[in-house]
Amino acid sequence: MNSKQRSDSTLGFYEENAQDFFDRTFDLDLSHLYAPFLERLPKGAHILDAGCGSGRDSKAFLDKGYRVTGMDATEAMVELSRRVTGLPIVHQSFQEMSWEEAFDGIWASATLLHVPKSEMPSVFRRFERALKPGGIWYLSFKHGDGEREKDGRHFSDYTDAGLLELLEGFPGLRAITTWQTPSVDPNRQEQIWLNGLLEKQG
Repeated sequence: MNSKQRSDSTLGFYEENAQDFFDRTFDLDLSHLYAPFLERLPKGAHILDAGCGSGRDSKAFLDKGYRVTGMDATEAMVELSRRVTGLPIVHQSFQEMSWEEAFDGIWASATLLHVPKSEMPSVFRRFERALKPGGIWYLSFKHGDGEREKDGRHFSDYTDAGLLELLEGFPGLRAITTWQTPSVDPNRQEQIWLNGLLEKQG
Protein backbone atom coordinates (compact mmCIF):
# COMPACT_ATOMS: atom_id res chain seq x y z
CA MET A 1 0.00 0.00 0.00
CA ASN A 2 1.50 3.35 -1.03
CA SER A 3 1.23 6.64 0.90
CA LYS A 4 -1.85 7.83 -1.01
CA GLN A 5 -3.65 4.54 -0.44
CA ARG A 6 -2.80 4.65 3.29
CA SER A 7 -4.08 8.22 3.51
CA ASP A 8 -7.28 7.42 1.59
CA SER A 9 -7.94 4.41 3.82
CA THR A 10 -7.45 6.45 7.01
CA LEU A 11 -9.69 9.28 5.79
CA GLY A 12 -12.28 6.73 4.74
CA PHE A 13 -12.34 5.31 8.26
CA TYR A 14 -13.13 8.71 9.75
CA GLU A 15 -15.71 9.53 7.08
CA GLU A 16 -17.55 6.29 7.85
CA ASN A 17 -17.15 6.43 11.64
CA ALA A 18 -17.33 10.17 12.32
CA GLN A 19 -20.32 10.11 14.66
CA ASP A 20 -19.01 7.13 16.62
CA PHE A 21 -15.60 8.81 16.95
CA PHE A 22 -17.30 12.03 18.09
CA ASP A 23 -19.40 10.20 20.68
CA ARG A 24 -16.37 8.34 22.03
CA THR A 25 -13.93 11.25 22.24
CA PHE A 26 -15.77 14.54 22.70
CA ASP A 27 -16.16 14.31 26.48
CA LEU A 28 -12.61 13.14 27.20
CA ASP A 29 -10.78 15.47 29.60
CA LEU A 30 -7.46 16.73 28.22
CA SER A 31 -7.09 19.68 30.62
CA HIS A 32 -3.83 18.25 32.00
CA LEU A 33 -2.40 18.48 28.48
CA TYR A 34 -3.83 21.92 27.74
CA ALA A 35 -2.10 23.48 30.74
CA PRO A 36 1.60 23.22 29.72
CA PHE A 37 0.70 24.36 26.19
CA LEU A 38 -1.52 27.31 27.08
CA GLU A 39 0.72 28.65 29.85
CA ARG A 40 3.35 29.38 27.21
CA LEU A 41 1.01 31.37 24.97
CA PRO A 42 0.11 35.07 25.24
CA LYS A 43 -3.40 36.08 26.26
CA GLY A 44 -5.81 35.80 23.33
CA ALA A 45 -3.26 33.89 21.24
CA HIS A 46 -4.21 32.52 17.82
CA ILE A 47 -4.20 28.71 17.92
CA LEU A 48 -4.37 26.29 14.99
CA ASP A 49 -6.18 23.10 16.00
CA ALA A 50 -4.62 20.84 13.38
CA GLY A 51 -6.80 17.82 12.80
CA CYS A 52 -9.54 19.17 15.05
CA GLY A 53 -11.75 16.09 14.76
CA SER A 54 -14.79 16.44 17.03
CA GLY A 55 -14.02 20.09 17.82
CA ARG A 56 -13.53 19.28 21.52
CA ASP A 57 -10.20 21.06 21.87
CA SER A 58 -11.14 24.00 19.64
CA LYS A 59 -14.19 24.62 21.82
CA ALA A 60 -12.10 24.38 25.00
CA PHE A 61 -9.65 26.98 23.67
CA LEU A 62 -12.47 29.25 22.51
CA ASP A 63 -14.08 29.04 25.95
CA LYS A 64 -10.78 30.15 27.48
CA GLY A 65 -10.68 33.26 25.30
CA TYR A 66 -8.26 32.19 22.60
CA ARG A 67 -8.67 32.81 18.88
CA VAL A 68 -8.93 29.46 17.10
CA THR A 69 -8.62 28.18 13.54
CA GLY A 70 -9.72 24.58 13.17
CA MET A 71 -8.87 22.29 10.28
CA ASP A 72 -9.47 18.66 9.42
CA ALA A 73 -9.02 16.51 6.33
CA THR A 74 -12.28 14.59 6.81
CA GLU A 75 -15.46 16.25 5.56
CA ALA A 76 -17.70 14.51 8.09
CA MET A 77 -15.52 15.60 11.02
CA VAL A 78 -15.37 19.16 9.65
CA GLU A 79 -19.17 19.32 9.72
CA LEU A 80 -19.40 17.95 13.29
CA SER A 81 -16.72 20.38 14.48
CA ARG A 82 -18.48 23.32 12.82
CA ARG A 83 -21.68 22.49 14.71
CA VAL A 84 -19.89 22.33 18.05
CA THR A 85 -17.68 25.41 17.70
CA GLY A 86 -19.51 27.70 15.31
CA LEU A 87 -16.20 28.15 13.51
CA PRO A 88 -15.71 27.97 9.73
CA ILE A 89 -13.51 24.86 9.99
CA VAL A 90 -10.97 24.55 7.15
CA HIS A 91 -11.29 21.33 5.14
CA GLN A 92 -7.76 20.38 4.12
CA SER A 93 -4.94 17.94 4.83
CA PHE A 94 -1.62 18.65 6.51
CA GLN A 95 0.06 18.20 3.12
CA GLU A 96 -2.02 21.14 1.80
CA MET A 97 -1.22 23.62 4.59
CA SER A 98 0.24 26.88 3.27
CA TRP A 99 0.04 29.32 6.21
CA GLU A 100 3.11 31.43 6.90
CA GLU A 101 3.83 32.69 10.44
CA ALA A 102 0.09 32.82 11.16
CA PHE A 103 -0.23 31.17 14.58
CA ASP A 104 1.07 31.72 18.12
CA GLY A 105 0.41 28.07 18.87
CA ILE A 106 -0.37 24.84 17.05
CA TRP A 107 -2.27 22.03 18.74
CA ALA A 108 -1.82 18.67 17.00
CA SER A 109 -3.27 16.14 19.43
CA ALA A 110 -3.32 12.56 18.13
CA THR A 111 -3.37 13.70 14.50
CA LEU A 112 0.13 13.59 13.05
CA LEU A 113 0.22 9.91 14.00
CA HIS A 114 -1.65 9.17 10.74
CA VAL A 115 1.07 10.73 8.54
CA PRO A 116 3.39 8.13 6.96
CA LYS A 117 6.97 8.57 8.21
CA SER A 118 8.18 9.14 4.66
CA GLU A 119 5.98 12.27 4.53
CA MET A 120 6.64 13.50 8.06
CA PRO A 121 9.59 15.82 7.21
CA SER A 122 7.61 17.70 4.55
CA VAL A 123 4.61 17.99 6.88
CA PHE A 124 6.84 19.24 9.70
CA ARG A 125 8.16 21.95 7.38
CA ARG A 126 4.60 23.14 6.75
CA PHE A 127 3.87 23.23 10.48
CA GLU A 128 7.09 25.09 11.21
CA ARG A 129 6.29 27.65 8.51
CA ALA A 130 2.78 28.18 9.92
CA LEU A 131 4.13 29.11 13.37
CA LYS A 132 5.16 32.61 14.30
CA PRO A 133 8.71 32.99 15.68
CA GLY A 134 8.56 32.02 19.33
CA GLY A 135 5.39 30.01 18.67
CA ILE A 136 4.58 26.83 20.61
CA TRP A 137 3.59 23.50 19.06
CA TYR A 138 2.01 20.62 20.99
CA LEU A 139 1.95 17.21 19.32
CA SER A 140 1.26 13.65 20.39
CA PHE A 141 1.77 10.15 19.05
CA LYS A 142 1.09 6.66 20.30
CA HIS A 143 4.29 5.59 22.02
CA GLY A 144 6.17 2.97 20.06
CA ASP A 145 8.39 2.44 17.05
CA GLY A 146 7.62 1.88 13.39
CA GLU A 147 4.48 2.04 11.27
CA ARG A 148 1.38 -0.14 11.22
CA GLU A 149 -2.15 -0.48 9.90
CA LYS A 150 -5.07 -1.06 12.27
CA ASP A 151 -8.81 -1.04 11.51
CA GLY A 152 -8.16 0.58 8.14
CA ARG A 153 -6.02 3.37 9.62
CA HIS A 154 -2.32 4.04 9.23
CA PHE A 155 -0.29 4.78 12.38
CA SER A 156 3.23 6.16 12.72
CA ASP A 157 4.46 5.52 16.27
CA TYR A 158 7.31 7.40 17.96
CA THR A 159 9.46 7.07 21.03
CA ASP A 160 11.01 10.11 22.72
CA ALA A 161 14.30 9.30 20.98
CA GLY A 162 12.58 8.84 17.63
CA LEU A 163 10.87 12.22 17.86
CA LEU A 164 14.10 13.96 18.85
CA GLU A 165 15.87 12.28 15.93
CA LEU A 166 13.20 13.62 13.56
CA LEU A 167 13.72 17.10 15.00
CA GLU A 168 17.44 17.00 14.19
CA GLY A 169 16.43 17.95 10.65
CA PHE A 170 14.73 21.12 11.91
CA PRO A 171 17.24 23.44 13.59
CA GLY A 172 14.55 26.12 13.75
CA LEU A 173 12.53 24.01 16.18
CA ARG A 174 13.52 23.45 19.80
CA ALA A 175 12.15 20.60 21.89
CA ILE A 176 11.00 22.12 25.18
CA THR A 177 10.04 18.76 26.65
CA THR A 178 8.65 15.32 25.88
CA TRP A 179 6.67 13.16 28.29
CA GLN A 180 4.49 10.07 28.38
CA THR A 181 0.91 9.72 29.62
CA PRO A 182 -1.68 6.94 29.73
CA SER A 183 -4.72 7.27 27.52
CA VAL A 184 -7.56 9.39 28.92
CA ASP A 185 -10.01 6.97 27.28
CA PRO A 186 -11.11 4.68 30.17
CA ASN A 187 -11.40 1.80 27.71
CA ARG A 188 -7.84 2.21 26.45
CA GLN A 189 -5.76 3.05 29.49
CA GLU A 190 -3.12 0.49 28.53
CA GLN A 191 -2.17 2.76 25.63
CA ILE A 192 0.78 5.06 26.35
CA TRP A 193 1.01 8.38 24.54
CA LEU A 194 4.10 10.40 23.71
CA ASN A 195 3.57 14.13 24.13
CA GLY A 196 5.90 16.88 22.96
CA LEU A 197 6.14 20.64 23.24
CA LEU A 198 8.22 22.43 20.60
CA GLU A 199 9.16 26.07 20.16
CA LYS A 200 9.97 27.83 16.90
CA GLN A 201 13.25 29.69 17.34
CA GLY A 202 13.32 33.41 16.93
